Amino acid sequence: MTQASTDPDGPLLEGPLHLLSRSAWQAVLAAGVAALALGVIVLIWPGASLLVAGVLFGLYLVVAAFGTHVATSLRVMAFISGALSIVLGLFCFRGATQSILLLALWIGIGWLFRGITQTLVAASDPSVPARGWQIVLGIISFLAGVVLIVSPFESVAVLTVVGGIWLIAVGITETVVAFRIRSGARAIPRSL
Repeated sequence: MTQASTDPDGPLLEGPLHLLSRSAWQAVLAAGVAALALGVIVLIWPGASLLVAGVLFGLYLVVAAFGTHVATSLRVMAFISGALSIVLGLFCFRGATQSILLLALWIGIGWLFRGITQTLVAASDPSVPARGWQIVLGIISFLAGVVLIVSPFESVAVLTVVGGIWLIAVGITETVVAFRIRSGARAIPRSL
């Protein structure tokens, strides 16, 4: 344990819990400020933000192709997935329209499958917690996926604005939480 030399009440022993809580609030505050700033940027420049997201998505696909380490039995699927990721990633670099379209379709297909899976699991298993809500959320995810697939450009534009608003809400919430963690850290006895 170390002694705190800047404490106005004199040197006190700082325990690991106090040190963790003191640094945790700073990490949460940084995440909150970053989310808030990103949300504002997305709302101010939604078109440019969407283009950047499309390019980053293409980079993600290319990098993801080389990041898969799986068991021998799944190597064929990993090879196919990796090859497909490279092709899709390179397709994203052909132009902004292609990358936005691919991003919308990727999200839409993901939501479609997630919605179907979530609905079927919740409907077939009575022990699922909040079963009714799970079914409703599954149906909403399914419908959102269909909308993104059917009308990708308009849907992604709306999704960008909603994402910007969401990031601002998350940023404000995390900033408040960070200051609450900070005030809670001050209340923790330093000898723990």
